[in-house]
Amino acid sequence: MMTAARTADTGLAGPGELDRYTHADAPAGERAAARSWGDPDTELGRVGRRGSASRGRGLHGQLVQQLGQMIVSGDLGADRPLVPEEIGQRFEVSRTVVRESLRVLEAKGLVSARPNVGTRVRPVSDWNLLDPDIIEWRAFGPQRDDQRRELGELRWTIEPLAARLAAGHKRDDLQQRLGDMVEIMGHALGQGDVITCARADAEFHSLLIQAAGNRMLEHLSGIVSAALQVSGGPVTGCDRPNEASLGHHARIVDALATGDAAGAETAMRQLLVVQVERVVPAPREREH
Repeated sequence: MMTAARTADTGLAGPGELDRYTHADAPAGERAAARSWGDPDTELGRVGRRGSASRGRGLHGQLVQQLGQMIVSGDLGADRPLVPEEIGQRFEVSRTVVRESLRVLEAKGLVSARPNVGTRVRPVSDWNLLDPDIIEWRAFGPQRDDQRRELGELRWTIEPLAARLAAGHKRDDLQQRLGDMVEIMGHALGQGDVITCARADAEFHSLLIQAAGNRMLEHLSGIVSAALQVSGGPVTGCDRPNEASLGHHARIVDALATGDAAGAETAMRQLLVVQVERVVPAPREREH
C-alpha cells in the first residue's frame, strides 16, 4: 500500500496528505524535504487534492492524481522517463496499478509509451487541455492564473456565439427555464444566498448553450462548464450582489424571446464584461 512510512523515505506525500495543501501552499520545510527519482532538487512531494475523475478510486486514482499533478506542475518535466518498476517501488503499488495509471495518463496526453524507448512525459503541446483532471490540476497548481485566464477567454469565444444562435431557435421550454433561473438568481441575491445564486447562474449558462441547437457546441459546453466550476464557477455577481449582472441575464432572455440575435450576443458580452473575477480558491477552501 501507499503507506506514510514508505513515503517518509522518499519525501512523497502519503494518501492521508493529499488534501492538506496545494502546490503553492506547501510549507517550505516540507517542500525542501521532497525527493525525486533522480534529482534531489525536484519537488515531488507537493501534491494537492484528488482530481475529479480520479476521486474515490483507491490506489489507482491516487497514483494517477500524484503523477498527474507532478507532470502538470512541471515537477516531472517533458521527456522525463517514467520507469514502471521504480514507480511501483516508490508508491508501493502493484504492477497492475502502475500499468493502468500510466494508461490513464497516456489517454490524457501526459505520457507516451513506445517500444525500446519506454514511458516518457510528453510536452504541454501534446496534453489534452480540455480533460477535466488536467484542468483541475492546472487550476490548483502553479499555472492557476494562466488556467483562469484561458478559461475566461474560452467563455468569450463560446457564450456570445451561443446566445446569437439560441435567438434563432424558438425553444419555449428552454427560454422558460432561463427565465426561471433569472428569477431564482434575483431572489437569491436579495437574500444573500451565494450558493443558490451560483447554482442558478451555472444552470443558466448551461441551458443557454443547449438552446443554441449546436450539438458540437453543446458537447464543448460540458467541458467548459466543468472547467468553470473548478476555477471558481461562472460568477456573475453572485459573490457580491450586482444588479447590473442580473439585468444582463434578463436582457439575454428578452432578446431570445424576440429572436434578437444581435441583442442576445451583445447582452452576453456585456455580462462577461461585468463578471466579478474571483481568485481560484486553494483546495482546502473548497467544499467537499
